[in-house]
Amino acid sequence: MSETPAEDRPADTSTEPGYDERDAERVAERSELLPEEQEVGSADPEAQAEAILEESDDRVEHPEETRLESTQTPDPADD
Repeated sequence: MSETPAEDRPADTSTEPGYDERDAERVAERSELLPEEQEVGSADPEAQAEAILEESDDRVEHPEETRLESTQTPDPADD
């Protein structure tokens, strides 16, 4: 069996500060492609999952920034 070249393997983020077992579980779970993702395929589902989860975590940690940028968030009500 041939080994995948290093440049084609996902980056090992397991040694980054703040990366823990739960992060690895989330990435593994999210890297299972959704039906619509399976239709178009993914060159690297694990890297895709890491990027999606990182962006999601950022939105959760900084919701005030998300609301200013999101077109899906309703405008604040005038009080």
